[in-house]
This record gives sequence, structure tokens and C-alpha cells, in this order.
Amino acid sequence: MGLNRAGKIAAGVGAAGAAAVAWAAREIPLAFGGDPKAGDRAARLAASPQYRDGVFHNPPGPDRSGDLSRPEARGVAGELLFGKQQRKPSRPIPLVRDIAPKASESLAVTWFGHSSALVEIEGHRLLIDPVWSERCSPSQQVGPRRLHNPPVELDLLPEIDAVLISHDHYDHLDLHTVQQLARIQNMPFVVPLGVGAHLERWGVPRSRVIELDWDETAEVGGLRLVCTSAYHFSGRGFSNNGTLWSSWAVLGREKKVFYSGDSGFFDGFARTGEQYGPFDLTLIQIGAYSEHWPDIHMTPEEGLRTHLDVQGGLLVPVHWCTFVLGLHDWSEPVERLCEAADAAGVPVAVPRPGERVLADAPPKLDHWWRAVV
Repeated sequence: MGLNRAGKIAAGVGAAGAAAVAWAAREIPLAFGGDPKAGDRAARLAASPQYRDGVFHNPPGPDRSGDLSRPEARGVAGELLFGKQQRKPSRPIPLVRDIAPKASESLAVTWFGHSSALVEIEGHRLLIDPVWSERCSPSQQVGPRRLHNPPVELDLLPEIDAVLISHDHYDHLDLHTVQQLARIQNMPFVVPLGVGAHLERWGVPRSRVIELDWDETAEVGGLRLVCTSAYHFSGRGFSNNGTLWSSWAVLGREKKVFYSGDSGFFDGFARTGEQYGPFDLTLIQIGAYSEHWPDIHMTPEEGLRTHLDVQGGLLVPVHWCTFVLGLHDWSEPVERLCEAADAAGVPVAVPRPGERVLADAPPKLDHWWRAVV
């Protein structure tokens, strides 16, 4: 290779690298979102019972102070580097790419992977924690990468009545997905307190953002959307807990759905069951748990306890399969859940990403993930 050609290639590589750095420098600050304390939102935050000293707090309980335990960094790093877990499947994850043209007049759910799901309830459609980007990260150049493609493109989704967001972590609130949804559809975004600041910075009109505290309700299309408690934390930049986190209760005329969001197991779920249950369908977080962070994510067995506490009918597990965010084997969460649910006599549906489940007639469990491992 001549020196001139080599120089041109090096210059091209350098220019591409510089462009990537420039894009990241623009993208990352935007992905961090807005300041929830800015403007008239600050007074709303300060009035919340969950808010003090400038941040949101978990509720104390019989077995928890409300403060999250911090993982020991050396132990986590050691297991991350030297752990023997099989954190990724060895074969492609099977996808279902069909979408129902008409919303169920009863109750159905299509799980798209991780915590993203489309709930059809009494003729309405709710999109929960949609993340369609390649990575759940402030930059699409680095960070946890998808193990499978989105089963359905965003612009092929049917008309959505509302988007529900549980909290502002990158695997639940995605800049690019929000911007595209806001551009191609006209639904409102229903979010916990403070999260609206991120959406507004990303160009979503304030008139399309509904922010709720725990036990506050929004009425959308004849549905009651109740922001319910969870035990977690929040943050997209260098500080945590400036916005609230939540689970959600979706209450129709006859059907009810509970979504856990991300949470450690706590007694707030039993209170949610007493106030708003029983629920015909639950979407329960079961993955990315660890003994290094026991307060942040539930184990599968704790997820089952949550389902029982909220008085759930059919359980559909979420928060697994799509991104590697924990230290366990890829299929361990769903295997443990199925074993525990079988012992407890709890009906479970484990759809492939993109597969629609009718709550009144769920498919027989076929353990599809075992062929993928």
C-alpha cells in the first residue's frame, strides 16, 4: 500500500472517529434528560410525601430502612470478570412478528422483550416502558446491547392510547424511542413525578405529559391508570433519585392489570393488592437480580410473591431475555420462576418476544427458551 493511500485511509478513520466522538458529545447530554427541579415542576416535587432533601425516597418498612444497600464493587467486578454464568443464549432468540390489527375487547398482552409490552384492555392499547434502541445506554456506541431485534418496528404499531413509564433508567426510558413515538402518534405519556422533564427536553409537548405521584390516577379512554409504589431508585446522569419510580395498576370496567416496574420486594405490593386488586394479569420483573444488590431487583421467587400479594391471576414475567444486566445465566430467571409458580399452582405464560397472549386463554407453557440456550 502506498504512503499516500495509507494516509488517506488513516485520515478517513480519524475523521470517522472524530465524527463518532462529536455525535456522542451531542447525544449523551441530551440522553441525560431534563432537570426535574427546574421551573414550576419543583413545587410539585416538593409536595410529594416521597420527596425530601431534594430527592425521592423509598418507604421504610418492617425489613427495610428505605435506603438502598450499595453493592461491594470488588465483589461485583470479580464475578463480572471471572463468573462462569452463561449470560447470553447460544442460538438466536425466536421472534413473533405479527401484531393484532384490533385491540382485544377483553385482555391481551404482547411482550416485545425486556420490560416493553403492549397491553390490550377493553378495546384500548397501552404501551409500557418501550425501548426500541440497539443499546440501553446514554450512547448508542457503548453499553448493553440487544440480544434480539425488536419484533415489530415502531411505525408498524397500531394506534396507542397511552404510554406508561415506570422510571427513568435507560432500559425503561429511551430517548430515541420516545422521540419517534411522539412524532408518529398522538398519545399521552403517563409517567411518575419528575420524569416529564426528560420528555420535555426531548421535544414532547407538556400537554402530552401526565405526571403522577403514588396513588394518583389518570383517566385515559375510560381506563384508570394508577401510579403505585415500588422500591427502587432513579437517575440518568451523575445524580440519583431526582425523579420518582413506580409500578402501575391499570383498571378497566371489568379487567385489571398490574405492572411491577423495577423493584425490590417489599410490603407495598400487598397494599396495592388490597387497594386495587385482584388483577387478571400481572407483568412482573424477574431478571437482573443479584445478592450484590438485593434491594434493587426481585428474584424470581420474590416476583412470584409479588404476584400473590397483588392478588394476580395470570403471571407474565418481564425484565429478562433482551439485555444482559445481571450476573446470572440468561435463562435462570424464567426457569426459577416456572419452578416456583408450578409448586404454588400459579398460571404462568412465557411468550416469545412479539408473541401475543390472551389472558383468558393463555398458551400452554412450552419452554421455548431451552432450545435457545
